[in-house]
Amino acid sequence: MGGEEPQTKDDPQNPLGTVRRVEASDEMTPFEAATYFFHRSADRLNVRDEVRAVLSTSYRELAVQIPVKYEDGSIHVHRGYRVQHNGARGPYKGGIRYADTVDMDEVRALAALMTWKNALIDVPYGGAKGGVHCDPTAMSHPEKERLTRRFTAMISYIIGVNRDIPAPDMGTDAQTMAWMMDEYGRKMGYTPGIVTGKPVELGGSPGREEATGRGVVLCTQEAAKRAGMSFRGAAIAIQGFGNVGYWTAALAQEAGAKVVAVSDVRGGIYNANGLDIDTVLKHSGDAGSVQGYHDAEDVSNQELLEVRCDILIPAAIHGVIHSENAGHIKAKLMVEAANGPTTPAADEILTDRGVTVVPDILANTGGVTVSYFEWVQNIQQFRWELDQVNRELEKRMSRATTQVFERATANNTTLRDAAFDIGVDRVRSAAEVRGYV
Repeated sequence: MGGEEPQTKDDPQNPLGTVRRVEASDEMTPFEAATYFFHRSADRLNVRDEVRAVLSTSYRELAVQIPVKYEDGSIHVHRGYRVQHNGARGPYKGGIRYADTVDMDEVRALAALMTWKNALIDVPYGGAKGGVHCDPTAMSHPEKERLTRRFTAMISYIIGVNRDIPAPDMGTDAQTMAWMMDEYGRKMGYTPGIVTGKPVELGGSPGREEATGRGVVLCTQEAAKRAGMSFRGAAIAIQGFGNVGYWTAALAQEAGAKVVAVSDVRGGIYNANGLDIDTVLKHSGDAGSVQGYHDAEDVSNQELLEVRCDILIPAAIHGVIHSENAGHIKAKLMVEAANGPTTPAADEILTDRGVTVVPDILANTGGVTVSYFEWVQNIQQFRWELDQVNRELEKRMSRATTQVFERATANNTTLRDAAFDIGVDRVRSAAEVRGYV
């Protein structure tokens, strides 16, 4: 699949948004893949060309140089990015990731997905994303702090409580957000609402740490019910054991599912009878990896995707499911906890095989939803109780999942198509009403 060259409209002033591949491909860059699904939706919705040009491109893209002095006295120059994709529905919102894979194309793609994700879950945000090209696992605590503070200072003039609110993503955490908040506050004064996902002691929301994983489980439960499957007792394989992967596994097990496989960057483990997630977590902390766990067999990350299970949850990185392995996936339900784990070519194969795919822009919205709750609490200077946070999260996840399934049924489309159609239509409407286009 994917032998044809991309087709573009003749518009030299708009080179990014006009790339339209006529055939799905594994070779698409992350941004091309995100734009591919957008253009499919725009075609179904009959979006005017001038509106399409606005919605498919970024409002602002910032690349900065970040010199950081390391413990050995050397200076490393990192590259940082912040992309603001669309703000028609509210302030820009999206995470900051630290990884050695980060580049502008990846950040641009993730920013676009945040626009559709925020519209789909119906929080009053636009879409943004940020990242720094680095290896956080090879950096000391002081080095990461210096990197974070310098990056925050470099992007400080384009962020703000009512302009752009960062959050943690891959390679960052609550501590990272605390540094960002403090650095921004040095210039602007105490401003807890400038970031979300920060420690509770600094104005963070109860339930934010596990929010993405909780949202994944809530979405998976609803999807399983609609697919005629019992979630309780279902065998679930999860690629990833970071924040999202761990909390998805722990909460799925708590809800009665049987987690048969998990993995990290070094590889995975599998036990058809189920894993004890708390014990796996302790082993991972001691050994530095889930591999070598006493009550499971080691498998590769590739093998994990193809183990026998009822539900597969990719919760690691993008592009792991492609045309070469999509035909070997045995799960009948796949829930995308990671951003963009499935290539467009693989998506077509899975659809043809009858695998139900719950797309990332629906499945992993729990994090941004509770980030919204945190932002609201900061603005109101009033903290919610944990049970209120979880109730509101469940309400929004249930409503969005129902809307996607009902639209897919009504229009005879995939869940991904239905999710994009809802998100794109809401952003299109806001842009037109505001006079953007």
